[in-house]
This record gives sequence, structure tokens and C-alpha cells, in this order.
Amino acid sequence: MSDPTTSQAVSLRPLPNLIFASRWLQLPLYLGLIAAQAVYVFHFWVELVHLLEAAFGSETALQALVTSIGYKSEAQIASLNETIIMLVVLALIDVVMISNLLIMVIVGGYETFVSRMNLESHPDQPEWLSHVNASVLKVKLATAIIGISSIHLLKTFINAANYDVKVLMWQTIIHAVFLLSALAIALTDRLMAQPTAHH
Repeated sequence: MSDPTTSQAVSLRPLPNLIFASRWLQLPLYLGLIAAQAVYVFHFWVELVHLLEAAFGSETALQALVTSIGYKSEAQIASLNETIIMLVVLALIDVVMISNLLIMVIVGGYETFVSRMNLESHPDQPEWLSHVNASVLKVKLATAIIGISSIHLLKTFINAANYDVKVLMWQTIIHAVFLLSALAIALTDRLMAQPTAHH
């Protein structure tokens, strides 16, 4: 006579398999993020080409840069100045940091929640991927968001004359909230990891 517990486990096996296989539904989401990454790469090169053209005296490229960074001046902008160059470079750095964030979400999320990539023997395996888990990924994403917020805040302060005081105040407050949230996440993960390490 068969054990009812064993027969019940065998009859339920397809359901857990279906639930576990549902993780592959996330694959289109990661493919969509790869497409978003491609859009960021295209945007980066468009801005960089405009910067190079403006450096060689193109007024059309200069106006495109001024419009994209939201820079305003009482005097007519006839050529590149240090402020415009700085704002454009910060915008390019911002794109790179967001792109790094996308890579962390795509690679780390796929490795953690969908399937192993088996990159242990690959020479280009990211250092952080060797010990990535949901907690590590969460802290790294929070740190990346703080970096992106810092760039945005710096861009705002450089171009502060074109922003209202309330905008400056709220951007600073939001950045501080991001910082406190990241510290809280890191502290929580450390407190949760201590009993495990102790054990």
C-alpha cells in the first residue's frame, strides 16, 4: 500500500513545476530593459556628437545642447562656455550611471530570479556577480540611485538660476531621503546577516 503523503507529493509535482517555471515570464521584461539600454546608448552618442559639433562652431548643435540641458541666459549664447560644457558632461555621466544601473538590474536580476548564467570561468565576469543575491542587489541598486540623484542635484545647482527655490529645496530633500533609505537598507541587511554568520 502506497504512502498517502508520497502520492500526494507526486500529484502536486506539476503545480510546483508550473509555479517555478513562471519565473521565465520575467524574460521579456529583461529583454525590454536591454532595448531601453540601446535607447540610452543612442541618446548618449547624439548628445556627444552635438557637443563635438558645437565645439567646432556649429550654432545648430549648440542650440540643441542648450535646449536639452534647459540652460537659459539673459545674453545671447553664441558659443560654448564652461557652464554648458559642464552641464552636458554631467548629462553624459548621468546616462552612463543609469546604464550601469540597467546592467545591474538586467544581469543581477536574471541571475538571481530567473536562471544561472554560469559565468564563473568567464574572464569578463563582473566581480560583484560572484556573490550577488537579492540583498546585495538591493543595496547596490540603492547606491546607484544615490549616485544618479547626486548628478541630477549637481546639474540643478550649476543651473540654479533657472530653477525655483522650491524645486531646489525638494530635490535636496528627495536626495537626502534616498541617502537615508540606502543607509536603512544596508543596516537592515547587516542586522539580518549577523545571526546567519553567528550560526
